[in-house]
Amino acid sequence: MEVLSSRVLLRPRDLARSRHFYAETLGLAVYREFGPAGQLGTVFFLGQGFLELSGRFDGEAGSAMSLWLQVRDVAREEERLRGAGVTMLREARLEPWGLTELWIADPDGHRIVLVQVPPDHPLRRDPR
Repeated sequence: MEVLSSRVLLRPRDLARSRHFYAETLGLAVYREFGPAGQLGTVFFLGQGFLELSGRFDGEAGSAMSLWLQVRDVAREEERLRGAGVTMLREARLEPWGLTELWIADPDGHRIVLVQVPPDHPLRRDPR
């Protein structure tokens, strides 16, 4: 299989509320919008990937799916997001594998992991 492009798809309960959360609260940049007015689908940039919000979902948010977002300063994001009233699932802390992680939830309860990679972590080393 040759994969040419990919994205994470989320079907929110309230499309406008989720769009506001990802665009305004998290501050993700919009890649494109599509569909009819009132049901506007949105694709956001996620570093080297994309997040699409479209359609509608009436079931329970699954705990098996999470978004992993690398940020420059987890502590700064934690303070900012707390001030914005974002649901905190777990405070920022250094994990045994060397990454600092903060767990939050979007308006539908989908887990988002904000990650800071320390300067000396193997993910920052050039393997060449």
